[in-house]
Amino acid sequence: MILATIAFVALLALGLPIGFVMLGASMAYFALNPMMASIVAQRMSTGLESFPLLAIPLFVVAGAAMARGGIADRLYGFCEALVGHWRGGLAQIAVLNSVFMGAMSGSANADAAIDARTIVPVMRKHGYTNAYGSVVSAASSLIAPIMPPSIALIVYGLLTNTSIGKLFVGGIVPALIIAAALMLTVRHTAGRMKLTEIRTTRATRSEVLGHGRAALWALAMPVMLLVGLRGGWFTPTELGAVAAVYAFVVGAFIYRGIRLPETFDLLRESALTTAGVMFIVASASVFSLILSLEQVPQALIGALTGISDNRIVVLIVINIALLILGTVFEGLAIIVILGPMLVQLANTLGIDPVHLGVVLVFNTAIGSLTPPVGTVMFTVCSITRCSVEEFTRAFLPFLWALLGVLALLTFVPALVTFLPNLMF
Repeated sequence: MILATIAFVALLALGLPIGFVMLGASMAYFALNPMMASIVAQRMSTGLESFPLLAIPLFVVAGAAMARGGIADRLYGFCEALVGHWRGGLAQIAVLNSVFMGAMSGSANADAAIDARTIVPVMRKHGYTNAYGSVVSAASSLIAPIMPPSIALIVYGLLTNTSIGKLFVGGIVPALIIAAALMLTVRHTAGRMKLTEIRTTRATRSEVLGHGRAALWALAMPVMLLVGLRGGWFTPTELGAVAAVYAFVVGAFIYRGIRLPETFDLLRESALTTAGVMFIVASASVFSLILSLEQVPQALIGALTGISDNRIVVLIVINIALLILGTVFEGLAIIVILGPMLVQLANTLGIDPVHLGVVLVFNTAIGSLTPPVGTVMFTVCSITRCSVEEFTRAFLPFLWALLGVLALLTFVPALVTFLPNLMF
């Protein structure tokens, strides 16, 4: 285990992606026993032999088709009609737009990239600072990993044998709470920065209905997802296939935003995204075997229960540890490595695994906005040309709002578990 730990730290210090770090540490561990060397390839292969894992590439394709199919423009118009007259109107539009886009993409990076390319340039033209626009785009993208069809929730559900349907439904109320907290933060900061509304008057009912009709096909997708799950018509994987076909047909033939020659690029982009996720899952499958052989989960459970057997105290400790880890590790890697171990702890203390999953995913999502490894932060900053220092300063009010939501979801489990218990 010592050699594996040294390899893990060394590869991490060299700046390798976390998938290669876990795989390299695993190879170092098994290199000491040539008889077990073949286990690495076997575990990587068997770790991907899961039917529910097919949901990931299918939802990635659905999100990419939605992003390319002209849907973002229609959703923007609908959001402008709803909240454009509020203080800090463009920032409010960005947050509300992320609620709808998050229900299609399932990925914070995808949602942040769309907003950074489409909304931030408009915000700059209306007097918003580049840093503020970048922060709003990045912070609002955290709604996507919580809203169905969240890729992070799918991975967590697969690794911990937790119902993906319950996780999807459990993320709805928290996602709306996150959106409300961000909108209140925008209202406060916009007043301090003297940012104006994008509309001088409230949109009329006919305007709202007109924009709603234009975006109807896009708005129908999350409704289809929830109805399909609740009605038992689809498994999450089957729903991914339906969503991918639906998104492509809407983007290509109804909104005409996707030309058939662009289909290869769309699939190529989806394949690259899927490959990155799957490689992390495969590498973590090997790494988790090492943790199991060395009885790390049992040691972790013993250490945390040794601090306290009170669920709230343990959840506070877990949240603080995850926030610290989130500054140096990619969120998906934390979920893959620690998710199964934390679920064992949750079962010991009587914590609902659906509640734990939503809190875990949201906590690691916050880490994606913090230096030095924040993937969403770097995605947005690379597009908007915003420096990390300026981003960090502008992000502080939003960070406090997100931490407040994290505390609320931690201490009030019913906010997560009420809907799943009602619907399943």
